[in-house]
Amino acid sequence: METQPLLDGKVALVTGASRGIGAAVGRAFAAAGAAVALAARDEAGLRDVAASIEEAGGRALVVPTDVSSPSSVEALVDRTVSSFGRLDAACNNAAGGGHGPMPLLDVTLDAWDSSMAINLRGTFVCLQHEIRAMLESGGGAIVNMSSTAGIDAVAGLAAYVSSKHGLEGLTKVAALDYAAHGVRVNALAPGPILTDNLARAGEQAQQAAAQAMPMRRIGTVEEVAAAVVWLCSEQASFVTGTTLAIDGGKLAGSPPFQRPQ
Repeated sequence: METQPLLDGKVALVTGASRGIGAAVGRAFAAAGAAVALAARDEAGLRDVAASIEEAGGRALVVPTDVSSPSSVEALVDRTVSSFGRLDAACNNAAGGGHGPMPLLDVTLDAWDSSMAINLRGTFVCLQHEIRAMLESGGGAIVNMSSTAGIDAVAGLAAYVSSKHGLEGLTKVAALDYAAHGVRVNALAPGPILTDNLARAGEQAQQAAAQAMPMRRIGTVEEVAAAVVWLCSEQASFVTGTTLAIDGGKLAGSPPFQRPQ
């Protein structure tokens, strides 16, 4: 007996979809049966992702979008609904701005504001337009991309950590506000994942990150994308207002003490 795809006939959108986790989520949404709107500032990257989806038999819409611009987000959701007729699922993955590792006293206000504009304010604006569209479609599910840094702080990353902690609270409020209206809102907290940034850091950095994880490896973008699809499917129909860690056990505590060989 053939199993029906988890999101068969649904319509989904993903921000930050031109590469990394966002691109993997777009492909996973399509593989699960959804028509997908792909959003990011990098139009060329989006077109590459869309081509891979269409070559696999899926449907994809490219919508260049800057989530720091409310009018750009509104246009994204409007075009998704006008093209596909509804909105059932969304993954708010766009991230950016901020600063490299540095003490709090060295962080500029511009760096702080740039992180908040994309990571937190951008997600807030996306939620407003996505939820409005989902209410008109009869309900839906949203996944906000947080981080293990949204749960446990990381020294030197004041803006990023603060924006992701804020995202955790925003996810809970959105879930509570619309739980009775058929809209579920959850978050994912990835640990070290083999994205473009970690790939560029080189093998030594990857091995160091892997050894710091209880599972002794880093995660893949496909593993994160699979969790997004599950949270947006009916298999997670009683799950809202929670954060699922995709972190190889990082947040569980300290790994076992290792005796020197």
